[in-house]
Amino acid sequence: MKNVKSALFIIGSLILSILSASEAFSQQKNPGILQLSGKWSGKVQTLEVVFCITPQEDSVVVTLDSPDQGVMGIPVNGYTFQNDSVIFDVESIGGKFTGKFNPAGPVIEGMWYQGGIGYPLNLTPNDQYTGLLRPQEPKPPYPYIVEDVTFPNKSAGITLAGTLTLPDGGDPFAAAIMVTGSGAQNRDEELLGHKPFLVIADYLTLQGTAVLRYDDRGFGKSTGDMLNSTTGDFATDAYAAFEFLKQDTRINPAKIGIIGHSEGAMIASMVAAEHPDIAFIVMMAGSGLSGEEILFVQSGVLLRASGESEKNIKKVEDFNRKVYKIAISDADREQAKKKLRKAFAGFTKDMTEMEKNRMGFSDYVIEATIRDLLNPWMRYFLRLDIKPYLSRVKCPVLILNGDKDLQVPPKENIPPIEDALRKGGNTDYKVVILPELNHLFQSCESGSPAEYARIQETFSPKALEVISEWVNHKVSQD
Repeated sequence: MKNVKSALFIIGSLILSILSASEAFSQQKNPGILQLSGKWSGKVQTLEVVFCITPQEDSVVVTLDSPDQGVMGIPVNGYTFQNDSVIFDVESIGGKFTGKFNPAGPVIEGMWYQGGIGYPLNLTPNDQYTGLLRPQEPKPPYPYIVEDVTFPNKSAGITLAGTLTLPDGGDPFAAAIMVTGSGAQNRDEELLGHKPFLVIADYLTLQGTAVLRYDDRGFGKSTGDMLNSTTGDFATDAYAAFEFLKQDTRINPAKIGIIGHSEGAMIASMVAAEHPDIAFIVMMAGSGLSGEEILFVQSGVLLRASGESEKNIKKVEDFNRKVYKIAISDADREQAKKKLRKAFAGFTKDMTEMEKNRMGFSDYVIEATIRDLLNPWMRYFLRLDIKPYLSRVKCPVLILNGDKDLQVPPKENIPPIEDALRKGGNTDYKVVILPELNHLFQSCESGSPAEYARIQETFSPKALEVISEWVNHKVSQD
């Protein structure tokens, strides 16, 4: 579920914007760098960072990992090692580390600079660091059929690319289409080093259900324009996947359903409302509120979990109401942009530059937020009320949530989902709230998004079991 972030720690929002960075910069070897070869880690506030220094035959490669955020291999575009001074430039995220090397430690004592703010950062050797551990991720060879597929969304004039997994042999199979949450995501719904859709597809296929998962439009190997697309557009992609599966003779066309996560759960209900031949839907962490309402709830829950005062939470909510109203107005983009800049200027007028940076209201972040508020997805999402769609869903529905989900809290979201289904006459639904699970259905401590990357579990085995048993039960009914 997408949210307008209040960046308390600038490195987080900037690193997450460059997940695709992969190539490291190399330059001529400096003899002194040999003393630093290996892995050096430290913490910027609570966030672990690891510099990986790899001497090669005629060069040195330096990269930066942020394991707490699941981001690896960020290129260090230049380094300096002279006497006892160490400098690492990380241009892609606007960061720089400067330090002094003390071989007695050994330790590099220094500062991390980003967004105009400096943070103490001491680096020590960490040869035990192995990167991210994701023990649930299945590895080939797989004991089932795996096919790379493409299919058209004719109405949008695009081609979607994905992976179809089928049990090896047997009668025509029931099938599930996986639909990702908000933001550009690949077929595995890859996030912070986790691949939940890969884990789910593997489990369901082993239990006898075929699974189709695909890259979001304009991302991965799928064509199209992600930036100018809306939730409604993504719903047509999901239906295109349904139409594609109906043509496969290995699939039972009467037993094809949709499993959606977060925004994908809303998309599942939108498709099922319009197309009664959808056999079932699974709403994983789906919202029953309007887009605007869920963003208000999400902001309040996350701020309370971080210890923010009710006074400040109310202040943020009032401000959000103001900017959301501007975003969904009929004003053209340039007019709305001017109004939003004025609103942000009024909100931050009594803050010092240091306070603005600390609270995520630097000029750079404000401009990025304004762009987010005015993109087609956000303007559509803020207006979107999912309840009228839910009231027209007639197929079986599994509503699955974690009780520690702070992004789509079940207390606020499940009642309106149930109410809308009942009003439409649908009694074939089941609600399951699993204890100690977060928005990604990981076993967790607090449910905070800050935990997501640090948790080794990708997707709760109990949640996998609930989904599989419910789907198998529903598709086995005549």
